[in-house]
Parts: sequence; C-alpha cells; structure tokens
Amino acid sequence: MSVVSVRESSLELQRQANPLARAWAGTWRFCRRKPLGAIGGAIIVLLVAVAIAAPLLTPYDPTENDIPVRLQSPSAAHPLGTDQLGRDGWARIAYGARTSLFVGMSAVMLGTLVAIVLGTLGGYMGGTLDMVMDRFIDAIMAFPWIMLMLTMMSIFGSSVGNLALALGIAMAPRNTRVVRSTVLSLRDSQYVDAARAIGASHLRIIVRHILPNIMAPVIVLVSVYLGWAILVESSVSFIGFGVPPPTPSWGRALSDEGRRFMFQAPWLATFPGIAISLAVFGFNMLGDALRDVLDPRMRGVS
Repeated sequence: MSVVSVRESSLELQRQANPLARAWAGTWRFCRRKPLGAIGGAIIVLLVAVAIAAPLLTPYDPTENDIPVRLQSPSAAHPLGTDQLGRDGWARIAYGARTSLFVGMSAVMLGTLVAIVLGTLGGYMGGTLDMVMDRFIDAIMAFPWIMLMLTMMSIFGSSVGNLALALGIAMAPRNTRVVRSTVLSLRDSQYVDAARAIGASHLRIIVRHILPNIMAPVIVLVSVYLGWAILVESSVSFIGFGVPPPTPSWGRALSDEGRRFMFQAPWLATFPGIAISLAVFGFNMLGDALRDVLDPRMRGVS
C-alpha cells in the first residue's frame, strides 16, 4: 500500500472517530454537490443570526417613536430610513425577522407534524379510519383558508402565538392530503410487503419503511409553506387580525406602512419586500437540495 493511501485511510479513520470532523465533511460535501442549496442555507442562517442578534445590531428601539425624524430617507444615522412614526427601518427589519420567522417556522412545524401523523395513519391503515379522516378534511377544505384564519383569530385573539397556531391549523389539511397520497403509493410496495411477510409490526413498517420515503414531499411542503406563511401573515396583519402593533414584522411593514407611503417613502416597502424575498428564496433552495439528498430514491444521483 502506498504512503498516500495509508495517509488517506488514516484521515478517514480520524473523521469517523471525530463527530465534528464527520459533520464538517458532510457539510462540505453537501455544499459541493448542491451549491444553490448551500447558498439558501447560508441565507437562512444569516436571517436567523440577525433575528437572534437584533439587540446587538442596532441601537434603536423598534417600537420607539421619534416624530422629528419621520419618513427620513436612508442615511448614515438610519441606514434603511425611518417610517411614518420616526422608527428606525433597520431596527424594524432586524426585530421583525424574529416575528416573521417565528410565525412561519412554528406554523409550518405544527401543520407538518399534524399532517404526518394523520396522513400516515389514514393512508397506511385505510378502512373506516381513512374514510372518516378524508371526509373531515374535505369538510375543512370546503372553506377558504382566509375564512378559517379569520374565524380562529377572532376566537383566539390577535397575538404572535395565536397567529402561528391558526396558520398551522389552516395548512394542515392540505399537507395531510399530500402525505396521505404518498403513503398510499408506498403501502403496497414490494419492500413493505416483504416487511409484513417477515412479521414486522405496523409501527416498525411505518418508522423504518414509510416515513423515510415520505420525507422528500414533506421537505418540499415545508420549503413552500414557509414562504407562504410569511406572506399570509402579512395579509392577515393588514386587515387587523395578525401581529398586533407595534410589534415589528416584515408582513406588517410591507402591507401596512409600505403600502400607505409607497410613493412618499418607497424604502418602507422595498426593504421588507427584499427580506421576505430572501427568506422565500433561501427556504426554497435549501428545501430542494435537502429533498435530493435525503430522498432514498435519489441517493447517489448528482
């Protein structure tokens, strides 16, 4: 064996023994295979970092009014300008990242978790359980999502947590349909039949054979609905049922302040719109790359 081969084998053993080195090697391999996914992940990490470190990134309070400097264009003192109440635009964007990302991620996680549980049970078990769940989902989907949102927000009240809960419940039926259809296509596959033939339990079949193969559509749903949740938050906030003022959020800044002062102060809509666009782009690119990497049917495909 050559010296180079021995050295490569030694480095490989070191990576396997060191979890951090193995994680770094996996991350580097992912970045090389999926550069757009890596860019999307970097954007998401940057947005999350801005949300966490918002107090360190701006000296201004996002809810403090300063009327003498209202509607100032971007300057050294206020890099993203000020709004109609004199609040710093960069502070509103940085702190708004907390609200918008929290609402989007919480709603999508709740809606996806409910969809995975209900869709997997209904699609795999079939029979009366599947029929009852399917009819219940049909009844919910008969109502426009905006009506469901307004009804739930009027019952729960306007707050960030209630908005995330209402969004999650509103998106769960559609996600359940996608998961159920995927499970139905896998339920009678050969490897599931083989697992049944050797005596595997229903739980083992679901965990080992069904769930890994539905991750691809689930990841696509997550990446799509994260952007959708942020946009819906702006729509609901616009009509007064979303994030209550003066809590900063990208959606409220875009649909409320930005819309009313679109021509007088275009930066009020431009910068929140850029933030939303970056978030949607990042989640979509990362989700598409993770789908290709995690889908068992696409492993080994460059």
